[in-house]
Amino acid sequence: MRRLKILFITNMCTHYVRPFFDILAERHDVEFYFTGGHEAYWHKSNELRSGNFKGTYLPGIFLFGTFRITPRLFFLRWWHYDVVVKTIDDRFALPLVFCAAKLFRKPFVLWTGLWAHPQTSVHRWTFGLTRFIYRRSDAIATYGEHVRRYLIALGIDERKVFCALHATDNAAYNRPVGIEEKARLKQHLGMTAGDQSVLYVGRLEEGKGVDYLIDALARLKRPGVMLLLVGTGSKEQDLRAMCLDKAVHVVFAGHVPNEQLYLYYAAADIFVLPSVTTLYFKEPWGMVINEAMNQGCAVVTTNAVGAAAGGLVEEGKTGFIVAEKNSAQLAEALERLLKDETLRRRMGQAGRLKIRDWTPRQQAEGFAQALEYVKSDN
Repeated sequence: MRRLKILFITNMCTHYVRPFFDILAERHDVEFYFTGGHEAYWHKSNELRSGNFKGTYLPGIFLFGTFRITPRLFFLRWWHYDVVVKTIDDRFALPLVFCAAKLFRKPFVLWTGLWAHPQTSVHRWTFGLTRFIYRRSDAIATYGEHVRRYLIALGIDERKVFCALHATDNAAYNRPVGIEEKARLKQHLGMTAGDQSVLYVGRLEEGKGVDYLIDALARLKRPGVMLLLVGTGSKEQDLRAMCLDKAVHVVFAGHVPNEQLYLYYAAADIFVLPSVTTLYFKEPWGMVINEAMNQGCAVVTTNAVGAAAGGLVEEGKTGFIVAEKNSAQLAEALERLLKDETLRRRMGQAGRLKIRDWTPRQQAEGFAQALEYVKSDN
């Protein structure tokens, strides 16, 4: 495939997409423009990244509270590019970029991880526009098969939908961690030598389902099991009160920089992502699962998580997948793993082997198929 001039517009360059962007820029002449950086899921202490590519963060103006516009988008050289790429985010930028691509007759590639449309009144009102963009996009790259199935169920032509499996830089998370390092971290967290740990990493918000995890651990009534919550959010005080009420042994570790998370994964016995569906949220993927698998964590998650629906977590092999909002099933899965070290090790090793091949380069190959499709069709 010949080298293309690509205009790529998204919200920001996170630590997990930077390797993919670097690979894309090796293959094509790509100019990235970032319109965000203020998203609720992005901790304010995290650095906004760039990489080995041309990348520019565009200033924005907030109107009506959270509605952000980026006027400089109007002045981009749309005619200069072979392909325009836009992520599904941004109520202002998405329709603008889509319309500009159509106006200048440039192939439009949509990149999306949505596998259920939010059900707030605003989202229901805008669903028709979103579906129109799905239908009129020249190609769509998705986080995984779960998103592809969702789009096909909406009537989108399956020939133009391609999986670019959601990946991160595994080398940042599979770093060797010695016994002494694990022991120091556990001591720092207040754990004794015989304690087992159940780890959650993410925001402490409604859609993450942490209250169901706390309830599941309370059901077990197992001494010597510590819940380690890494992250911050608006539900923290409620979750603290819930742990106290249910006598769950917990450590709220707060925000941990991405560069240090591998230590926490290495020290954990089980990693849990108990996300649930809300009116405004359904976990598109859950990159923390990729990260945890790099340290050989056995994983428990729910059927509301993209990494489970998309095939990274395999039931009974790399982890357990339970029904969302079901504390009893979550407790049962945790019980099986906590009492069976052999099972934990087997699942952890299976996850480590699988994530080894789940890479940004593989992600780029899926994206390349979408680019090939739009260029061969034009």
